[in-house]
Amino acid sequence: MPTFLRPDNKPMVQFDPLIEVSPFALFKRLKEGPAPLLVDVRSAPEGRTLDGAVAYPGESWEPPENTDTVLFDLDGTEAEPIVRRLQAAGHERLRMLFGGLELYEFALDPEVVGEQTFLADFEDG
Repeated sequence: MPTFLRPDNKPMVQFDPLIEVSPFALFKRLKEGPAPLLVDVRSAPEGRTLDGAVAYPGESWEPPENTDTVLFDLDGTEAEPIVRRLQAAGHERLRMLFGGLELYEFALDPEVVGEQTFLADFEDG
């Protein structure tokens, strides 16, 4: 989630479609399919995660060929450098979740989108 300073030195968050997927676009993919591979890159995952997500195996991992993959963390700070590194290595079907789980959970009000938001409690182990 790239943040820039405006001329008045106030921070501005800007969506970058080359590296990010919006919470609503990801929700639609999860609901209508086919779902992308979801990778939770948090160094110490806890609380909530996305249904079906796998833990990030580490720096030597590369996303599978011919598969859309979405990396996520709590707010985007951990996922961004990983996505940039892997995209620079040629992995074009890789994005990160804009705003991370915090924005995803905030943006998808169950009263609007329905009970299934694809959020799940993280289970350790």
